Amino acid sequence: MFNQENILIPFHASPLPKGPWLVFAPHADDETFGMGGSLLKAKKEGIETHLVVLTDGSLGGDAENLVQIRSGEVKLAAELLGLKSLQCWSELDRSLDLTEQVLEKVVRAILDLSPATVFFPGPLEIHPDHRATALLVWNALKRVRVKNLIPEPISYEIGVQNPINLLVDITGQSIEKQGVMEVYASQNQENNYPELVTALDKGRTFSLPKEIKYAEGFFRYQLKDLDVSLDEVTHLVIDLYQKLPEE
Repeated sequence: MFNQENILIPFHASPLPKGPWLVFAPHADDETFGMGGSLLKAKKEGIETHLVVLTDGSLGGDAENLVQIRSGEVKLAAELLGLKSLQCWSELDRSLDLTEQVLEKVVRAILDLSPATVFFPGPLEIHPDHRATALLVWNALKRVRVKNLIPEPISYEIGVQNPINLLVDITGQSIEKQGVMEVYASQNQENNYPELVTALDKGRTFSLPKEIKYAEGFFRYQLKDLDVSLDEVTHLVIDLYQKLPEE
């Protein structure tokens, strides 16, 4: 027999991970589209949250002053989400890579903020900057562990479903999340992102009790996973979809 569904997806929602949180977003809007409901829930529960936006978002539209527009949008979103701090690094959009310079910036941000939990995009995201961010943060976490700082690594979904093992019920935050998503007018005119994200959040309730109307999916890694590469961990997770249970 193949692995049963409960091996691949949770059948219950979980409490929020321990704070403070540090969220790494490839672009201004990814934090809201990906985990805005959980950030709003964290605000309600008094969890301190911080956001680092890695790229300038300059290729997300045709407006001449797009970088400034997106900077203003994320500042307003950060206020609505109740973030404690916001950093915008302005790396070139669609050119993010695993360079030593950017990796050291990620390490420094983690060391400076000393979060209990670090969030980054899932490794199976479509956009190259999303996947690059995942690799940057994963390798930074491997480095800070040597310095005896061991935040919990958790990946979040942005545009597509990734393997998950943690679901957060955001039913009570769904309307407020919709409002924060609307802040990103520059991006919403490029595509119907709020509608697509809401559909993703709805789809994530498939295995949950019917009273949960919207949920956000995450993958909570074990600290021992940092002993190997993100690529290796991801392949082990995907293997569960075919691997037979151990006898």
